[in-house]
Amino acid sequence: MSLVSLKNTITLAMSVRDRHASAEWYAAKLGFELIHHIDEAGWSELRTNVDRVTLGLGEQAEASPGNCVPVFEVADIAEARGKLELAGVEFDGETDTIEGMVSTATFYDPDRNALMLAQDLTGQS
Repeated sequence: MSLVSLKNTITLAMSVRDRHASAEWYAAKLGFELIHHIDEAGWSELRTNVDRVTLGLGEQAEASPGNCVPVFEVADIAEARGKLELAGVEFDGETDTIEGMVSTATFYDPDRNALMLAQDLTGQS
């Protein structure tokens, strides 16, 4: 039995040096469709050709090749995080919130692979 209830959406988040150029590359090469650029958050998101799977591009000055963080959407991030913490899951700092947009919390599996929970705050989920 699962500790938290995940929604049926996943975002694969990667760091890139230029998310606008990367978004164009993914659109041209793989046919992904731009959902939005959120410049104030340094974030772009694309719809893949896999139902309910999106690609998120976070802009970083030094992108690390091979970095991919699966982002699992939850209805209530505080509740989900609390249950995982009670079960001994390690989180990386506090939950980050961009008001009216999203709350995220990074956590680790036993091998220190980063994973993330996200709660959509736009009301569109």
